[in-house]
Amino acid sequence: MTYQDTVNWMFQQLPMFQNQGKSAYKSDLNNTILLAQQLNNPQHNFKSIHVAGTNGKGSTSHMLASILQVAGYKVGLYTSPHLKDFRERIKINGQCVSKAFVTAFIKRNKPFFEQHQLSFFEMTVGMAFDYFSKQKVDIAIIEVGMGGRLDSTNIITPLVSVITNIGLDHTQFLGDTISQIAKEKAGIIKPTVPVVIGETQPDTKSVFIEIAKKNNSEISFADKTIKKVYKSALEGNYQSKNIKTVIETITQLNKSDFEVEHEHIVRGLQHVKALTGLRGRWDVIHHQPKVICDTAHNKEGLSYVMEQLAKEKFKKLHIVFGVVNDKNLKLIFPLLPKHAHYYFCKPNIQRGLDAEELKRQANENGLKGQSYFSVKEAYETALTNANSDDLIYVGGSTFVVAEII
Repeated sequence: MTYQDTVNWMFQQLPMFQNQGKSAYKSDLNNTILLAQQLNNPQHNFKSIHVAGTNGKGSTSHMLASILQVAGYKVGLYTSPHLKDFRERIKINGQCVSKAFVTAFIKRNKPFFEQHQLSFFEMTVGMAFDYFSKQKVDIAIIEVGMGGRLDSTNIITPLVSVITNIGLDHTQFLGDTISQIAKEKAGIIKPTVPVVIGETQPDTKSVFIEIAKKNNSEISFADKTIKKVYKSALEGNYQSKNIKTVIETITQLNKSDFEVEHEHIVRGLQHVKALTGLRGRWDVIHHQPKVICDTAHNKEGLSYVMEQLAKEKFKKLHIVFGVVNDKNLKLIFPLLPKHAHYYFCKPNIQRGLDAEELKRQANENGLKGQSYFSVKEAYETALTNANSDDLIYVGGSTFVVAEII
């Protein structure tokens, strides 16, 4: 198979949460463990940092990778989802895994995948771990896909575990309260492995402290321990919390046999986009009119983004907006500005919420605009309608942003 044939097979033949939702969610790690054994347990051959959380884990992972690259280490980076190309999920020092490796890995293991009905995520995690092992990375930053306890990545024993924050997202899998979700995320805490919590939240603090104590794991809260202000190439005021999480994680990492100096931190943060290729976080993609894309897609993430959007200067605000069908819109709509003109659209995945239905519900909540056949049509109409001193915001879903960038 060609690379494109291989990727098509991965996306079309196997259940995948981002397309189908609940049918892709596995309730245990048995298949991941089986695959790891099939691959001779590659996760044992490299050191790692494990990053979970509702919001900010992607930015945090990329900043950590950038800093460690500047410090001279060979750094693997596993994240999800991707924006344009599947290979964005698996990188070493900012370079995507080769098409040849992806194709060969699937070809070599396809009978095993089919026999055990492995999910898209299980397969991809196995690919990433195999690649990092074969390439002999010094350390890999491993981002949790969803949750923590039952996530396919949770077969590693990292040097540091990181939990950025907790919000109400994926409630059909993780629980419908903050404390329940916190327990699922805390499933990445391993015995004697230090854990960094990004944000101190009243409903989660005691949960994390209790589970860390049971695991004899040192716990630190980054927003309480880090006072120094650092700047990053990642724009967005909300990144300040992620930066503190990153600094505290590096502090913990330096207690092992890694040496990351202050200058590495400063340069790594300043050049994170160039070194890792991260996109979609308060990403300005056009001027006159200014166009900002952001992948925030839940109450907590969107609240930060909307606060910053309110500080922008513009004559008229245009918002291209689409969501997946499991979002609690009752929590999201109150955050969105009523003075904007909306271009409602459906991301091109099975889970996308119909644009007309999104428009109907939005209109009932005082958000006015039209529905469009595609994200592309919505965005191009917004560009046509906007004057040079207007602002266009594109968001609501990672998949909406992916179709624009």
